[in-house]
Amino acid sequence: QVQLVESGGGLVQAGGSLRLSCAASGRAFSGYAMGWFRQAPGKEREFVAAISWSGGNTGCADSVQDRFTISRDNAKNTLYLQMNNQKPEDTAVYYCAAVYTSNSGRYYYRESEYTYWGQGTQVTVSS
Repeated sequence: QVQLVESGGGLVQAGGSLRLSCAASGRAFSGYAMGWFRQAPGKEREFVAAISWSGGNTGCADSVQDRFTISRDNAKNTLYLQMNNQKPEDTAVYYCAAVYTSNSGRYYYRESEYTYWGQGTQVTVSS
């Protein structure tokens, strides 16, 4: 079992920045590929960004390209999402997710591929 707890959400003005954190416990963090997803009101949950367990490979949605950066610190068992130049359409509940993999360089962008999920943290961007 892996427990995931997100933090760092809040209210920010358009153009501002926030950094989300996801603290993992329960298993060796370094064996898990990680991802961020978000769900806006009335919409389905969508992929935001993902990272391999080595940290060497990342991917993100086109909508956040050049604005959001995913990273991880395996020594601290923590996943991050740096969000810059935020837009009102970034408003959503943000979730981190984890999946065990033996492939240190692989990351996943499909929601169905993830095993463990956090409870989510609200991000609101005002115009």
